[in-house]
Amino acid sequence: MRKIHVIGIGAGDPDQLTLQAVRAMRDTDVFFVLDKGEVKADLTRLRRDMLETHLPEGSYRVVEARDPDRDRTAGGSAYVAAVDDWRGARSEICERLIADELAEDGTGAFLVWGDPTLYDSTLAVLDGILERGEVAFTYEVVPGVSSVSSLVARHRTGLNRVGRPVQITTGRRLAEGLPEGVDDVVVMLDAHQTFRRYADQDIDIYWGAYLGTPDEILESGPIAEAGPRIERLRAEARERKGWIMDTYLLRRRPDDA
Repeated sequence: MRKIHVIGIGAGDPDQLTLQAVRAMRDTDVFFVLDKGEVKADLTRLRRDMLETHLPEGSYRVVEARDPDRDRTAGGSAYVAAVDDWRGARSEICERLIADELAEDGTGAFLVWGDPTLYDSTLAVLDGILERGEVAFTYEVVPGVSSVSSLVARHRTGLNRVGRPVQITTGRRLAEGLPEGVDDVVVMLDAHQTFRRYADQDIDIYWGAYLGTPDEILESGPIAEAGPRIERLRAEARERKGWIMDTYLLRRRPDDA
């Protein structure tokens, strides 16, 4: 029976690899990497650097495939359909890789940014393959240091406050309004800098991009003051690298909670 490791590798800092992750990597014959194209080639290089650092040369293979593009312009009900289409295309690619590149008694692995259980499609993709029944395998999940943990650690703050809830959401959902009864909100996958809608409220923002990498950028403060700085930094970084991955925490001040 084939075996798959789904390994969380942290937000980008090679030192964030856990001992469990390294053990799983050393138990792997073939690593599957979905390449996001030349613009994000440094993400693939970071993965290869981790492998070269922790594994003996010649003890593994790396198989790359082009990650399918997703329609990022879809909104409303079309958004769910666009995600489903993208996951379906991803599932077909991963199924082919496992069937063609991994021996029936071999062990493969997907190296996942951050933590595989938080806003990542790998587990859903593997479940979809198993449901089709064309390729059989078992899989295990190795948790990783998420960008959420990296963000608050780098800002030297906690994720929640005493007796208060915290919510993790997306920029798309934040655009519908701040969650009721929640004063600490972590926002991921926000391509439109939705925090700008709340610049007139007493809310602080803790923002980070390329967390854990040499390109890391941090900014914080009241949205009214830090927001314009973040917009400028974000635009400059995106122009320089061609892509950006950022996360932020919005925190209501106690008097406004």
